[in-house]
Amino acid sequence: MESETEPENERPGSGGGHNGAGRGLGSGPDNTPDIPDGRRGDDGGRGAGRGRRRRTEGRGGADGRGAGGRRIGRRGLLLGSAAVLVGGGVLAQDSLARIWWRMPGMTRPRKEGELDHAGAQWTAAARANWRLADRPDDYRIDRVIIHVVQGSFPTALRVFKNPGHGAATHYVVGKDGKVAQMIRELDVAFHAGNRSFNERSIGIEHEGFVDRPKDFTDEMYAASAKLTAGICVRYDLPVDRTHIIGHVEVPGTDHTDPGPHWDWKRYLELVRAAVPEARAAKAAEAGG
Repeated sequence: MESETEPENERPGSGGGHNGAGRGLGSGPDNTPDIPDGRRGDDGGRGAGRGRRRRTEGRGGADGRGAGGRRIGRRGLLLGSAAVLVGGGVLAQDSLARIWWRMPGMTRPRKEGELDHAGAQWTAAARANWRLADRPDDYRIDRVIIHVVQGSFPTALRVFKNPGHGAATHYVVGKDGKVAQMIRELDVAFHAGNRSFNERSIGIEHEGFVDRPKDFTDEMYAASAKLTAGICVRYDLPVDRTHIIGHVEVPGTDHTDPGPHWDWKRYLELVRAAVPEARAAKAAEAGG
């Protein structure tokens, strides 16, 4: 991940995540004006267009599903017309799409510390480093983005809790296999430096440095693969390099993480091996 600031005493000698300069930890803010209370946006000045939004089709049934059987979310119902009247003026659908969650009753009920990945521990990122959403009802999730901290596990947690940082990932994975969840998957984390990719992806940060292959331990690979397998099962993503990408592959980024020492072949094999367990867990949850 990128950073506008560099963690103290966490600088590798060369070949790091930011233009080869060894900088890590998140993509920068864009000061998007439609985020309330002065919260920063998430394009990082490097965006490549707006995110793909799920659009409902056909007639809605009594169960809240469209003609194709797909669930129509609260946001889809809210945006059913191209424009609405607000205070005597017309608010275009595009503008409404960016503030829908500020309408009364539009957010899902939230529980402090609720996890999307059973093996994680909850430690909340600063509110300024992400924004409320209702994914996948409003934005379709179709990517997992792999990052490297350019520092330690505690450094990542500390920086992502800093509201001045302007960036954070949904998860952080340590060398010992520990997983921290900092942002709910339904919300948009500011991690990719590209608004469209932020809205459509889940970001996973990994402890270590891009130029130190020893940092990518067996425990880290296994824990991260299990996490990614669960995400792929939840959102019906194929386990391939189109849907699981590195930060370096995000359009407009100037970052190199996870770097040349990240073993993609091994990682995808581990993710595929973890998929059956993730499917079984999903089925058990649905049946319970």
